[in-house]
Amino acid sequence: MVLFICVAAAGALWVLKGLQDEVSIIYGEPAAELNPLTRVFYSARLLTSQDKLLLSKDSAGGEQVFEIRQGESVGSVAYRLENAGLVPQADSFRIFLIYSGLDRSLQAGKYKLSPAVVPVEIARQLQDATPAEVIFAILPGWRLEEAAASLPTSGLTIDPDAFVQVAQTFLIDHPIDGGSPQNTSLEGFLFPREYLLPREAGIEQVLAAAVSGLNSAMTTDLEAGFRVQGLDLYQAVTLASIVQREAMVEAEQPMIASVFYNRLASGMKLDSDPTAQYALGYNSTQNTWWTNPLTTADLQIDSPYNTYLYPGLPPTPISSPGLAALRAVAFPASSPYYYFRAKCDGSGQHSFAVTFEEHLNNACQ
Repeated sequence: MVLFICVAAAGALWVLKGLQDEVSIIYGEPAAELNPLTRVFYSARLLTSQDKLLLSKDSAGGEQVFEIRQGESVGSVAYRLENAGLVPQADSFRIFLIYSGLDRSLQAGKYKLSPAVVPVEIARQLQDATPAEVIFAILPGWRLEEAAASLPTSGLTIDPDAFVQVAQTFLIDHPIDGGSPQNTSLEGFLFPREYLLPREAGIEQVLAAAVSGLNSAMTTDLEAGFRVQGLDLYQAVTLASIVQREAMVEAEQPMIASVFYNRLASGMKLDSDPTAQYALGYNSTQNTWWTNPLTTADLQIDSPYNTYLYPGLPPTPISSPGLAALRAVAFPASSPYYYFRAKCDGSGQHSFAVTFEEHLNNACQ
């Protein structure tokens, strides 16, 4: 009898080991935390659930967004996946998660999941909450190089230098009614705002989205306002890019625009510091594209962008103007002013003047 019991026990152990080995081949090694009894139990359940775990719920199903909430239990996740039509059976999915130890590493976040994917692979996808989409932000007043420099922190795997190179030569439909010089870059036409983009987006996709943002902003009333001011769209964006860089306080933009219009109407040069800063380019000492303060020598840099030397608008925009700056150029304030300078109180506001003498009197003492 004792011999029979020993033989039976040995046979049972052999069967159980064979069961566990077979499950390990199909589903991988079990979690180290499982005790022998629970490992046997889960192995048996998994062996009878292959059709619920190794076959997809719907081979023709499309992707949908599924969110795991912070602190959500594995059972809740499994049953919501079943209710969403992503897995055939919640209980089998839950058991696989526990057996494999993946229940301990589910990450809260949003996922794009498809019922065409087999459940065991869905379980692995739920270990990485890296979003499929990222936000790329362009700030008002940035030049191309500044937008490019922000790419590495956005989650997009785009080389900044390559981005600038393509942006300077990229042929793309943009809202320029014949006013664009030949071979111009996209400087000024990457509209400032946040863009939700696929993580794997390439340079051309990003540029197209940013230019499309400007297309969307160009309403008929804006374009009509530009025409009233005697500007085509390219000229309007160019002037708005200067207004954007000059104004620290958005509410002053229409008044600053009026100063530039007054100067243009009277034949004066624009005498705008940001145009000289743009001409100077990157300042490695200050680690900025916008040298500040400017010296007398800086204002003499021989460049068509330097409006202290050359009359009229610079050849291209110098930055990406926001909607407020565009509206300021379309609908400027009516003023007698020809000059402005920063107030001395650190507020970012300006003092405006009609005469040069008044302008000099506004200097900080």
